[in-house]
Amino acid sequence: MSSSDLRSDLAAIRAQFPILSESIHGKRLAYLDNAATVQKPEAVLQKLDGYYRHSNANVHRAVHELAARATNAYEGARDRIAQFFNTHRDQIVFTRGTSESINLVARSWLQPRVQPGDEVLVTGMEHHSNIVPWQLAGAKTVAAPVLDDGSLDFDGWLARLNERTRLVAVAYVSNTLGTVNPVAKMIEAAHARGIPVLIDGAQAIAHQRVDLAALDADFFACSSHKAYGPTGFGVLWARAEHYEAMVPWQGGGDMIRTVAFEGSTWNDVPYKFEAGTPDMAGAIGFAAALDWIDSVGIDAIAAQEHELLLYGTELLLSIDGVRLIGTAPGKAGILSFVIDGAHPHDIGSILDQDGVAVRTGHHCTMPLMERFRVPATVRASLAVYNGKDDLDQLASGLGRAKRLLL
Repeated sequence: MSSSDLRSDLAAIRAQFPILSESIHGKRLAYLDNAATVQKPEAVLQKLDGYYRHSNANVHRAVHELAARATNAYEGARDRIAQFFNTHRDQIVFTRGTSESINLVARSWLQPRVQPGDEVLVTGMEHHSNIVPWQLAGAKTVAAPVLDDGSLDFDGWLARLNERTRLVAVAYVSNTLGTVNPVAKMIEAAHARGIPVLIDGAQAIAHQRVDLAALDADFFACSSHKAYGPTGFGVLWARAEHYEAMVPWQGGGDMIRTVAFEGSTWNDVPYKFEAGTPDMAGAIGFAAALDWIDSVGIDAIAAQEHELLLYGTELLLSIDGVRLIGTAPGKAGILSFVIDGAHPHDIGSILDQDGVAVRTGHHCTMPLMERFRVPATVRASLAVYNGKDDLDQLASGLGRAKRLLL
């Protein structure tokens, strides 16, 4: 589907999302909180409902029919997810989301190797989930600077690569600024020095094509709920040699090969890292969400969101007192802003009364807030079902907020 088809068929796209028909305080819902979580299309909801109605059973080992259905659907989801990212199914480990995927790398790969003084090189725009796990694993987090427009100071990042750097960890797309980092260039520079790279792909996968074979990273983490799928489910991808060298981080059913009181042995990857009853519905729902994205077309989605970003940027800049935080070239569909003299939480509350859903706060990027000397921002973030009417509703609500607060 082309971006022009998306514009003309916006009503048809929206009709696939039942929640968008909700009335909020008597107003139409303008949902602009997509960087936090994206709404779910009917195709995903039906897949989840169908699993629980017709196939609900625990996967693997059992021989009864429901278990066979569940196992086939669950492992079929792994195949589908691997296909979407152009990789091998055995490299797809199921987790609860991006945060858990990063924590898994921190505890199972980094922590056994970390020595006093070892560093993980991040950027000043990272989500807390790409800072705290490295600290818990015993490493020092070193942040490359962010320029005034919200883009990465690449030379500053490059200067911080040194003999103490054990890992580079970087967001593909900033959840607060929308900045798209030059990850291919960063991977090349780090690998030239023998340093592995983890990519936080949470904000990328629903908005641009991600080919893991071409990307050539060492680790990649993402979440289903950022990409039209269910919450509480995600994926870790890693190079096979890293998986083999990593120790299990949780023990339980399915991750073992043998168990004895004297000691145990581990299952093959990916099951080595999937202890206990898994989220079967989450895997099935994520696969359905990726099917839905492919049916619309990721390139068309990206073009549609970029057009809306340009419109929204111009609209917000036309409002006196609005200051955008993050204006990097080529950014993704995120509009973070402040209004001088008005607290973002108060703005968000007034917008809610007008049916506009935005996110306010530090967006789990407290160091970034310090960098821009603001306590918080208002963040409007885009998805394929958004239109100019949503942004017009946002602008109208901001006008009312200014009248009430200033």
